[in-house]
Amino acid sequence: MSAVLTSTGSLPKGGVASRFQSARTLPFKESVIREMTRLAIRFGAVNLAQGFPDFPAPIDIKQAAIDAINADYNQYPITWGVKPFREAIARKYKRTYGMEIDPEREVTVCCGATEAMIASLLAVTDPGDEIVVFEPYYENYHPDALLCGAERKLVTLHAPDWRFDPDELRKAFTSRTKAIVINTPNNPTGKVFSRDELTCIAELCQEFDALAITDEIYEHITYDGLKHVPIATLPGMRERTITINSMSKTFSVTGWRVGWAIAPPDITDTVRKVHDFLTVGAATPLQHAGMMALDLPDSYFNGLSAEYDGRRKAAITMLEGAGFRCFMPGGAYYVMCDISGFGAKNDVEFAMDLVERVGVAGVPGSSFYLNPELGAKQIRFCFCKKFETLAAAGERLRKI
Repeated sequence: MSAVLTSTGSLPKGGVASRFQSARTLPFKESVIREMTRLAIRFGAVNLAQGFPDFPAPIDIKQAAIDAINADYNQYPITWGVKPFREAIARKYKRTYGMEIDPEREVTVCCGATEAMIASLLAVTDPGDEIVVFEPYYENYHPDALLCGAERKLVTLHAPDWRFDPDELRKAFTSRTKAIVINTPNNPTGKVFSRDELTCIAELCQEFDALAITDEIYEHITYDGLKHVPIATLPGMRERTITINSMSKTFSVTGWRVGWAIAPPDITDTVRKVHDFLTVGAATPLQHAGMMALDLPDSYFNGLSAEYDGRRKAAITMLEGAGFRCFMPGGAYYVMCDISGFGAKNDVEFAMDLVERVGVAGVPGSSFYLNPELGAKQIRFCFCKKFETLAAAGERLRKI
């Protein structure tokens, strides 16, 4: 079973399948995160692998989607998004961060942050360009770079607090650097990049004439007094940042697939062209529901951190009680754990044993690194679950 997770996706030489498989797809495999969900279903395991809530989305948001469907908002929208939804996005960024955004020329609504990221990378990179990526990284960033023909330059985030070495980061930038990808708050580590760290990144972007492509999907989920800072708000970065976000995590609607990319007009023009031919447009009625969601009072957004902090504490208490060494996340809703104390051969073997024998699904840490050995003693769990789900996982983990 573990071969499912370790396969490189290569095919026998000379076979019919290999004849018709593009070279760019050979180096990456199917999503490990999504595969762990399928295995959780197969073995009846508690799914702490994939980051989706198992509790309902806010009822008012769901009703807004129902109302939009009943009002016959069911046809193609403008490719780059329903105008009132783009206006709601601009209002939200003005209210929260003081950012002035032109909804007509700087916002592209996409099918989730996932499509916004690949559309943005395809829009701004050419084969041979370099992209700086922090690792451990969200697994999509690897195939995204390969599909663009770009080369990744990896910079390590060091446990337990997931800091990067500024000298290592500087060495990653060259004359070929087109962009750096930043995910803050971070998946899988929960790291929230500080203003000082972002300033270091911003200075390098300006020195090397590079873009920052920043995935901020967990912006409202931070802990211990930490605050999310959009790098676009730093001096000199507004004109060289693509800000990516989505409704998925903030409103517990990961299956709606409504996200966006905010960028200067010239970059937006290109992102829109790529987006158009990737997906045409995001779901029309769900964009209409998004207008209502983004205009919710600040109390809703401010309350997310406290809501998830309770789950964070419950998850860490449960995991530490089972023998895991947890790296405390500062944001998002994941926790990376050290599994050295269990004596497992590697993270894949451990994760497979956990889902099959114990009945709890996590994500092997190696899936977040280019070199699997760097994550061979790590596993990631998500805690965006009901308290009873976390308790059920805790009961099963006692088998360890």
